[in-house]
Amino acid sequence: MEDHQAMEDLRSRGIKALPVTIIDDKEVIIGYFPKKLIPAFKLDVKVDLSGKTEWLADKYEQILRAACRATTQFSQEQLDADVPWRPWTGRKTVMHIMSFPEVAYLSYKVGSMSQDDMRASDERLKDVYTAAEIVEYGNKVRTDIIAFLNSGNTEAFDREVPAHYGGEVTVLELLNIILSHSTHHLKQVYHYMENNLGITPEAPASEADFEGIQTPEALF
Repeated sequence: MEDHQAMEDLRSRGIKALPVTIIDDKEVIIGYFPKKLIPAFKLDVKVDLSGKTEWLADKYEQILRAACRATTQFSQEQLDADVPWRPWTGRKTVMHIMSFPEVAYLSYKVGSMSQDDMRASDERLKDVYTAAEIVEYGNKVRTDIIAFLNSGNTEAFDREVPAHYGGEVTVLELLNIILSHSTHHLKQVYHYMENNLGITPEAPASEADFEGIQTPEALF
């Protein structure tokens, strides 16, 4: 099937996230979900998640630290101003980079990452306003996520949750999806800083930091 045909087929099925596996044109498995993929393909394998959790922990360390560094370069006036590509302020944009990973990792407790969960997060964080407050919050999210990824809690990693991004996925896969999402927004922030605000990002995330994180080719 050609790429365009495949895309149209996925749209017709209401599938909005990748990767996706379709077996015999009937069974649909969204995301990297070993508990479903292994029996579906009758594989005699065991999955070791340690490498994946270590990689995710390292990437969240780099991306969230970079988001915090960028935030300190914004004045309050710039945080309050709307960004040009969507009806969000600078504050909401950088908070989004940090808060979505938090909602994703907390799904192991909450049981979902729904639109209601995201709205509840926005409401809970509405008073996080200044650059200093945003950085304090971002650092807490970073340390909490890394502690979770280093916990070895495979039951939590493997919990299947319904998510607005990704459909029915494991918590670990959801964290991978949201890492890509936040990284894409960080790249947008860098572009905005340089091209709209005349700010050169200090110690921005490097190509090595971005390596392996899948983001859309189109920045906006």
